[in-house]
Parts: sequence; C-alpha cells; structure tokens
Amino acid sequence: MKRYFREWSVAGALGVMLVALAVFAPHFYDPQPLLSLATHEAPTLIVACGMTLVIICRQIDISVGSQFAICGVVAGTLAGNQHWPMALAVLAAIALGALMGAFNGLLVAGLGLPSIVVTLATMVTLRQGLDLFQQGLLVNLPDGAQWFGLSQTSGQWAIIVVGLLIMLALALAMKHLAAGRFVYAVGTDAEAARLAGLRPRLVTFLTFVLIGALTGLAATMNAVQSPQVAPNAGTGLELEAIAAVVVGGVSISGGRGNLWGVFAGLLLLSCISPALTQLHIAAYWEKAIQGAIILLAVVADGLRNRKTRH
Repeated sequence: MKRYFREWSVAGALGVMLVALAVFAPHFYDPQPLLSLATHEAPTLIVACGMTLVIICRQIDISVGSQFAICGVVAGTLAGNQHWPMALAVLAAIALGALMGAFNGLLVAGLGLPSIVVTLATMVTLRQGLDLFQQGLLVNLPDGAQWFGLSQTSGQWAIIVVGLLIMLALALAMKHLAAGRFVYAVGTDAEAARLAGLRPRLVTFLTFVLIGALTGLAATMNAVQSPQVAPNAGTGLELEAIAAVVVGGVSISGGRGNLWGVFAGLLLLSCISPALTQLHIAAYWEKAIQGAIILLAVVADGLRNRKTRH
C-alpha cells in the first residue's frame, strides 16, 4: 500500500470527485456525454501510455502533438485523396509515427543529446512544416471512413476498447516481460543497467519508436471522429499526456511508476472540465485546478525523491 501511495491517492481523489458529482450534478452521468468524453480521451490515453514509458526511461518527448497532427493528416489524405483502405491508412500512420519517433531516438540515444531539446526542436519543425504544407486546409475523409465505417455508437465503443486494451497490454508487459523491466532499470540507473548486461541506448531508442507508433495510432483514432481532419489537431496534447503521467504517480526522475496510476490521473484531469460545466462554475477555473493538481504531484514527487536520498 505504501509503495503505491501516490496511485491510491489519485484514485481516492477521483473517487471523491465522482461521488460529489453523483450528489450535486447527477446529469454528469448521462450516458451519451460520458461516452463522448471517454471517446475523446481514448487517443490521449494511448499517447499517455507511450509517454509513461519514455518518462520512466528518464527521458521526455514533447513533440507528440506535432507527430499526432501529421499522422492524422497523412492518414486522412491516404484514405481520402489516394483512396487507400482505412486499415492501410492506419498502418501507414503508425509506421510514420514510429519513423518520427526513431528520428528522436537516434538523436537522443545515438548522439546523447538532451531529449527536451531534441523533441522541442522536432515539435516546432514538424508543426511549422505541416502548417506550411497544409496552409490550414482540412482533409476530408471519404464516405464510410468516419468511425472506421461503423455506426457512431459502435465506433465510439471500438475506440474506447482499443485504448483500454493497449493500456492493459502495456501494463502487463511492463510488469511481466523482461523488456518492460529493462525500461525501469535504465530509468533507475543507466550505468548500472549497462554493467548488468543491458543496452541502455537501445532501450531508450525503442521507447521513442514505441511512443511514435502509439501516437500514429492515436491520431487515426482521433481523425475518424469527424468527417474532416484538422491540421491543428494535437495542439497541447504533449502537455495533457505529461500531466496525466506526472499526476498518475510516475516519477519525473525516471525509474518508477505504472500505467494504472496514469489511467487514474487522466480520468481525474479529464473530468474537471465537464464537472465544472455541470456545477455551473466558470470554465476558466479548469486550468487553475489542473495546474494545482499537477503542482501538488510534482511537489510530492520531489519530496519522495529527497526522502529516498536521505
């Protein structure tokens, strides 16, 4: 229990908020708004899963929002203008995301450059390049591509289920597979991991490839939710994903955390806006509340690290 105090604290705060909403704003639980909220947040959950691995590996990737936009536009263009089957467009977006992640990984793991600097540069370059190429034009999806060709309700459930299955698979892999333990080992102490026979640079490189691939998948899951793909999609996504990871108990210094806490953190942060709406509280309080929660999480992590060192 003590080991997972942060995660249980987040889950407890989420539980208190949900109980309060049940008492003071029961319309929060109307099925359709809840389904829409879960559908909207499913792509963010997938990106947050990838961000979790990167941060546990003691790195960071703030270019995921730009990658998200590019992958969405490319998938929409292939399906709409090139008439590719949607399944192939999804695979192409995943491959493109993995390629962009590999570029970041080569610079960080191969050349030893700071990940914050590398991904800041790629974030700006990719976003500006997309803006220059697309000129703000929306990409029209072909008939039948929206919701992957399913009805809206079935498509929403499909997106939610895919997001949950990916989180579950990664959570189990992080706990039970050697590759998952390698990420923790490298994030805890890369030199010790190397002396133990691991290859920290390869592990770091592969985490960037994975977050890129997950971002490509998330981009297509977001793109099919409307008949047109916007080139400004994903703006601020990196901050949402990092916030969910930090609030969910993942140590910003690496080596500690799990996806269950991240899931609870994302739920807590994503419920704030609709909760304020239901309670008739001004929307500008959303960012203030989210900021306070993130600050508390960072302070708690700092205190934990200080206690560990002493």
